[in-house]
Amino acid sequence: MKRAYEKLLQDYLSFFPCVALIGSRQCGKTTLLQQLSDDWRIYDLEKQSDFQNIIQDPDLFLRLNPDKIAIDEAQLLPELFPALRVAVDSDRQRTGRFVITGSSSPNLVRSISETLAGRVGIIEMAPFSFCETRQALSPPLFQFLADRVPIEDVVHELKTLGDIRDVHDFWFRGGYPEPWLKQNNRFHSTWMNQYIGTYLYRDVAKLFPGINENRFRQFIQILAGISGNVINYSDVARSLGVSQPTVRDYFQIADGTFLWRTIPAYTRNLLKRTVKHPKGYLRDSGLLHYLLRIPDLDLLVTHPVMGRSWESLVIEEIIRGLNATGTGFDYSYYRTSGGAEVDLILEGEFGLIPFEIKYNQTVSVKRLRALKDFIQEQSCSFGIVINNDERPRLLDDRIAGIPMACF
Repeated sequence: MKRAYEKLLQDYLSFFPCVALIGSRQCGKTTLLQQLSDDWRIYDLEKQSDFQNIIQDPDLFLRLNPDKIAIDEAQLLPELFPALRVAVDSDRQRTGRFVITGSSSPNLVRSISETLAGRVGIIEMAPFSFCETRQALSPPLFQFLADRVPIEDVVHELKTLGDIRDVHDFWFRGGYPEPWLKQNNRFHSTWMNQYIGTYLYRDVAKLFPGINENRFRQFIQILAGISGNVINYSDVARSLGVSQPTVRDYFQIADGTFLWRTIPAYTRNLLKRTVKHPKGYLRDSGLLHYLLRIPDLDLLVTHPVMGRSWESLVIEEIIRGLNATGTGFDYSYYRTSGGAEVDLILEGEFGLIPFEIKYNQTVSVKRLRALKDFIQEQSCSFGIVINNDERPRLLDDRIAGIPMACF
C-alpha cells in the first residue's frame, strides 16, 4: 500500500543532505525505504553483517559510501550521528545523500537534532491513517489547513473517503500495517500480543537495562486505562507502588518510543483559570482496544472508554495528517477550572485552529459553547467540529462540521 509520506520523503531529499524517518516499530519505515530508487543501498543495523560493516569505522564507511545510502534502525549505533555530520559537511551543498530511520529511543530525536542540526529533515511516521487505508494519499483537509483556505471553501470541496462502516472498522482495528493487511482476527490478536512483548523485552529492556520489566508492563496496562484523560502522576505512582520521578521517567519512555502521545495544556494569553496538567493517549486505537480486552466493535460502542477512544483516534489522525504534509505546528488542549473544554488546538503558520470532537452525527450548536467562546476570545478565524455526519457543513458562521470520513 502506498504511503502519504512518499512525496514528503522525495521533497526532503531535494532539500536536505540527510533525511530521518522516525516512528514506532512496525509502522512502515523499512517498507518506505524500499520505495527508494534502485541506485540506493540499504543497510539494516539489526542485521549483524551490516552492523559490523559500519561499526568498525563509521567515518571510513561513509567516505567509501558517500551518496544514496539508507541506514535502517540507526538508533542502534550512536557513533553514526557524528560521522554523518562529518560526511555531510564534506559536501554540504549536495542534497539527497543519506536516509536514516529510527524507532524506540527517547534520545533519538535529540541526537539527530543536536548532531545534524541544519543538515537533516525529520519525518515522523505513524501506522496507517484512515486515508491510507482508503488509498487516498493526499486528503485535502490537511493541505487546506496548511494553505489557509477559507473555511467555506473547505466545506464545499471536501468529500468523504469511505462510509461510516469503514471509519468504525479502522477505529476498532487501528493502523499497524501488518495486521491491517492480513485482516484476520486471530492474527490481529496474536500480533498485538507479540508486539507488546517485543516492545518490552527487545526495545525498552535493551535501551534501559535497569528498568523493572514487570512494573513497566503494569504501567502499559495503566496507560490503556487512563488513555484520553488528564494525567495525574501521583495516582499512577500509587497504583504502581513507585515514586513520582519513576513514573515521569516511564511516561517519557512511552512518549519517546512513540507508544503514547502527551498533549500539553494550552496556556497562552488566557483570561480564565485553566487546567495546567497534560493529557495523553495511546497512539494506536487498535492497541488500546487490545489492551482493554475489547473483542469487537459492538462492545466498543457501548464501552465506558468509547468517547475517550474516539477522541484520541481523531486527534491522532489530525496530527498524522499534518505531519505527512511537512507542516510545522504545535498542539495542545484547553480546559478551564469551570469545566469548559476544547479537545484540540493547533497553532502554526496557518494560525490558531480549535477542534471539538464528537462521536454523534448531529451536533447541536448549544453544545459548542466552549468552542465558540474560545474562537471569540482568541480571535480565531474559525473552529472545526469533527463528527460522523454524512457530509461537511457549516454549523455556524465560524464553525465547520467535518466528518471523520473526510480524512
